[in-house]
Amino acid sequence: MRTKLNRFNTLRNQMLFGFLFVMLIILSVVGIVNFDTVSRLLKNNAEKHIQQTAIQASGRLEAVLNQIDSLTTQVATNTYVQQVLLNESAGRHATFSERQSLLNSIKIVQTYADGVNSVELYSGSKRRLFPLDEGHLNSRISQKWIDNAREEKGRIVWIGIDPLDPNSVLAIRSVSLMDQWFRPGGYLLIRMNREIFQIDEALNEDGGRETMLLADRNYSLIAVNDDQVTPWRIKSLVDTSDAVVAIDGQKYMLVKQQSALTGWTLLILTPISAITSGISVLRTAILVSAGIGSILFILLSFLLSTLITRPVFRLIKTMRSARLSGLKPTVQISSTIEINELNHSYNQMVEHMNELIGLVYEKEILQSRTELKALQAQIHPHFLFNTLEALYWSLMEKDEDELAEYVVAMADLFRYTITGPGKEEWVRLEDELEHIERYLLIMKMRLGDRLSWSISSPPALASVPMPKLLIQPLVENAILHGIEGRIGPGKVSVGVSLSADQMHLVVTVTDDGKGIDEDSLRRIVTALQSGMTPPFKGSGMGIFNVQQRIKLYYGGDRPDESGLAIDSQIHRGTRVSLTIPIQTGIQTGEM
Repeated sequence: MRTKLNRFNTLRNQMLFGFLFVMLIILSVVGIVNFDTVSRLLKNNAEKHIQQTAIQASGRLEAVLNQIDSLTTQVATNTYVQQVLLNESAGRHATFSERQSLLNSIKIVQTYADGVNSVELYSGSKRRLFPLDEGHLNSRISQKWIDNAREEKGRIVWIGIDPLDPNSVLAIRSVSLMDQWFRPGGYLLIRMNREIFQIDEALNEDGGRETMLLADRNYSLIAVNDDQVTPWRIKSLVDTSDAVVAIDGQKYMLVKQQSALTGWTLLILTPISAITSGISVLRTAILVSAGIGSILFILLSFLLSTLITRPVFRLIKTMRSARLSGLKPTVQISSTIEINELNHSYNQMVEHMNELIGLVYEKEILQSRTELKALQAQIHPHFLFNTLEALYWSLMEKDEDELAEYVVAMADLFRYTITGPGKEEWVRLEDELEHIERYLLIMKMRLGDRLSWSISSPPALASVPMPKLLIQPLVENAILHGIEGRIGPGKVSVGVSLSADQMHLVVTVTDDGKGIDEDSLRRIVTALQSGMTPPFKGSGMGIFNVQQRIKLYYGGDRPDESGLAIDSQIHRGTRVSLTIPIQTGIQTGEM
């Protein structure tokens, strides 16, 4: 399964799905934010509009109520009404004729106000004075409303639904006696037709889908604009502070407006679905836009990924063909700078690799020829060794023991020096010192008594590995540039010791020859430190070669721990110290 999925793990698919994923995230975020913003904006605008309508409807109702308040105030302050109530408070009951005359003062309310069914006047003892039939105020309303009217000191109090007539609304106000310092002297009870409070406003052009309710202080439903609506939980709606309520599983936006005049509450319930009905169009537009944008983005992403990956695929094809027919440059030209740079870099790499392949091929041919010549050259050392062996036995037969000894030393020196293919380049310290002994013996044959030497080395260091022929150039320099330039006999000393840290081998070659002048010594030391071959012939060449071999075998990063040190004075000799690290685990050749 994983192998099948890996086939689709291509650069084109990664770019395509990556771009598509990012685009979907962006479109989703933008769509959600826009949808939420527009939804909130629609709800806020609808709430403001409904609130304004509620204020207008409440204002219309209060205009009617203010008219009733104004007209009943005229009745309460009427001179004749004041006189009748003043007589009643003094204990003189109004006659039938006086009560009948009250009609002229009270009918003004019914004349100028619509919906007023009746206006009743009661004395301070709550006895009915008008209409003429006998009655008592407590039989019409409860005592708490009477007390409330007295507390309001002449302001009208709207009671609500008439307990005796559900189609009527009651209001009461206390009548103050102006000639007795506004002492309560009676009551006016107004009974109005309930239909006068009917709500006819429609919030929408389609006739309105809102429910408008008018509830009194007792949570009784006074008016509603929908005849099919039954009184809901009026109390919970009036007391709630939520802007959205749920009724019968449907959510409504609730707007409340309380009348300061009556204390009644106007409720407007608007279905949320009606407010957000226009959002469906927005949702559809967002989805269609997202679909079209996704299709266009997929096409553009596919085109862009093709423009990027096609040159890469061609380059891959060219690189695969190198396994069959060699490295070939690509000639494809892309419209992008990066792909062109990639092609250019690949062509440069191909050109360089072809040059390296040709160079390696030539080196292989040269190495084969060199090995062939080396095999051929092996004949000459054998011939030389056989010749020296024959000379040795000839001298022994003639009793030339000293010359025979020199011949053996020369043969051993040649055998040690000549290294054929496969010979070891590392030897033991004792082998290197034996080679120095043979070399000094041969040089004594030429210099005679002018040359003497001494070699000292601790036996424990005999098996320490070191590169072959590392000490001989130092001894050779000591003889050629030290002893030979001296008048009289000279001595070469070779000493081996351990450094202070016990990690390095120190080989010291000392002669008592003519020494090196300061200028020459400075040039030699400068050449050794800079790694440059000295531009002169002399003692510096052999020492420089030794220094270079030390760097090749041991590395030159710590010249203070390994390398050469030269100390020389004119006519006092020269001292050369060779310091090399002691290494273990190196295979040495047996001599």
